[in-house]
Amino acid sequence: MPNWGERLLAAGGAPVTVPRDPAREAARDELLDAEYHKHDPSVLKRITDWIYDHIAGALDSISGGGTDGTTGLILFVVVAVLIGAALWWRLGAPRRAARTVQDVYGAEGPRSADQYRADAAGHAAAGRWTEAVREQMRALVRALEERTLLDTRPGRTADEAATEAGRALPEHAAALAAAARTFDDIAYGERTADQDAYRLLHDLDRTLERTRPVLAPDTAGAPVPAPAPGGAA
Repeated sequence: MPNWGERLLAAGGAPVTVPRDPAREAARDELLDAEYHKHDPSVLKRITDWIYDHIAGALDSISGGGTDGTTGLILFVVVAVLIGAALWWRLGAPRRAARTVQDVYGAEGPRSADQYRADAAGHAAAGRWTEAVREQMRALVRALEERTLLDTRPGRTADEAATEAGRALPEHAAALAAAARTFDDIAYGERTADQDAYRLLHDLDRTLERTRPVLAPDTAGAPVPAPAPGGAA
């Protein structure tokens, strides 16, 4: 009689033979992948050993070591799910490629700050927060370029714009960095946009409009504030 611990049912009902030892070795090889061990080798080795022991036990059960095939298969699936959840929680996605951060304006290139602001307001009114955040960050950066606080440079990312603008507007450097992180997290799909994220960028944009930049030191070495927008003293 066939060993039910070494046979599974395919989607169509046909039996598929799954040798125990190759499955165990494949699991061990995967768990020994260097990607899982670049965080904390000592802790992860203990996790790997624990997981391997449980996989081995589950496979032994499937092969008839005191448990019938159906029960062993259920046990194996449960253990596999728990292992996957534990690894994801501990390590994240170890095989995920690094996020590709692109030009803040995207492929279409820059437009005017006022155009971006109008588009952002329209998206916000319709509750399209991801689009509203994207357009509002572009308005903020473009406004800094129009004021010549940033040079107009193709390929600049939001992080780069925030870092460079923070030199001319040092009291807002932290807020600019936070705005860039918010934009990146939302634009590249790692965070859900909401009204608060949009308001953060909108309010910062309005604040920067009223802020006089620090451009260069005077002869005594003290920073000299540039004239406010519109020529106000």
